[in-house]
Amino acid sequence: MKSLPNLILLLLICLTLPKCGKKDTITITNENKREILLQYGKENLENDVIIETGFGVIRLKLYAETPLHRANFVKLIKDGYYDNPEFYRIVQNFVVQGGVPIKKLDYTIPAEFNPKFYHKKGALGMARLDDHNPGKESSSTEFYIVHGNKYADWEYDEEERNTGLKTSQEQRKLYTTIGGEMSLDNQYTIFGEVVEGLDVIDKIASVKVYSTERPYKKIPFEIKLAK
Repeated sequence: MKSLPNLILLLLICLTLPKCGKKDTITITNENKREILLQYGKENLENDVIIETGFGVIRLKLYAETPLHRANFVKLIKDGYYDNPEFYRIVQNFVVQGGVPIKKLDYTIPAEFNPKFYHKKGALGMARLDDHNPGKESSSTEFYIVHGNKYADWEYDEEERNTGLKTSQEQRKLYTTIGGEMSLDNQYTIFGEVVEGLDVIDKIASVKVYSTERPYKKIPFEIKLAK
């Protein structure tokens, strides 16, 4: 057991060090984002995320094939960015969108489109601002989960023609049986998917909303990395 003088000495040392007792975080900018996120991703390999809501638990798997988005999401969670988050935009048969709407970060994430991934029900993607964004870079903080709708074969064919997408039989099967939102493909980066809790997405998507797509009652959640 430390003596009182030693404890006082340790306290004085701590008070003189600005980082003592504080988490050492890295500031990301548009200039350093690729380098920082790639390095962070190599050092932080987590890809299993849990979202706890009043409607139940959603479990997400993050994709290694989208390293910038995965690393950024893990960093936000570890840094405690998502304090008091909520699902603040609800569009039934389209998406539920979450984050901390009044708090933003000043960088975007380069698009990581991958033909392996498409906007099936439960797909996890990052939102974005379209103004002055020819590279379709993602928001660094606001994410969405696809609720979507099941396509009839004729609807699928029409959407394929309208979007100019070249799709696979696997995509057709998923979109016509599980559902999704084809209009988002090759437009927004998908970096993960729901592996547990699609029924929770259904419940959230069915809540009553204002004309602004904001829910009548706040839908808070807690987000963490699985241990």
